[in-house]
Amino acid sequence: MSEQTTATSLADLKTLVQGTPAAAPDAVPLREAKRDAQGRAYATGSRKESVARVWVKPGKGTITINDKPQGKYFARPVLRMLIAQPFLVADRYQQFDVIATVAGGGLSGQAGAVRHGISRALCNYEPELRGILKKAGFLTRDPRAVERKKYGKMKARRSFQFSKR
Repeated sequence: MSEQTTATSLADLKTLVQGTPAAAPDAVPLREAKRDAQGRAYATGSRKESVARVWVKPGKGTITINDKPQGKYFARPVLRMLIAQPFLVADRYQQFDVIATVAGGGLSGQAGAVRHGISRALCNYEPELRGILKKAGFLTRDPRAVERKKYGKMKARRSFQFSKR
C-alpha cells in the first residue's frame, strides 16, 4: 500500500505534485556539442526553395559560399549583413570560419538559407547560444513561400484586364 501524506502548505503540495524538491529547473540537462573529427559543426538551413549545407569551425571569420568568398557570391551588402546576423547576436563576430554550399532559389532565399544554417551550426558547436539565437528568431525556418498561380488569373492574384466592350 502507498503511504498517504497530507499537505499543510503550498510548498508541501508542490513537493507532492513534483515528487521531490530536487526537480528544480537547474536539473535540466544541457545539449551536447556536435562536432566532427576536424572540430567542425554541421547544419542545414533552408528558405523558400534554397537549401544550404553549412560547416562552422573556429577561425578568423572567413565565409566561403560555393567555393567563392562571400563578397563575390553575395554582391549586395544587405545579403552579407543577413549572413553576419547570427554572429553579431551571439557576440561571436569574426571568431568562426564558415564553409557553405547552397543550391536552389534566388540570392535572397540563398542568403536566408545560409543564415538559418549558420544559426543551427552555431547551436551544434556551442549549445549555450541556443537561447539567444532562438529569441532572435534565427532557428525557425521562415515558412513564407511563393503563392501558387490560380486558373483564370494571370498570376497568383492578378486578374486579366477587364473591358466592358
